[in-house]
Amino acid sequence: MVLKNKLNITGQVALAKAEEKISKQKAKKLFDSGDITKVEMGTFDGLSFIHAY
Repeated sequence: MVLKNKLNITGQVALAKAEEKISKQKAKKLFDSGDITKVEMGTFDGLSFIHAY
């Protein structure tokens, strides 16, 4: 299965920068909303909560 390249990123460096930016935005959103306390650390449930957020 090949995932669609929605951001049209072609380089490894650009991909790493985009991933970091998106991750930081999601983390800030989780923290600011207070939902960070709902994350079960070290579990698949916690991981799926973060990725679904």
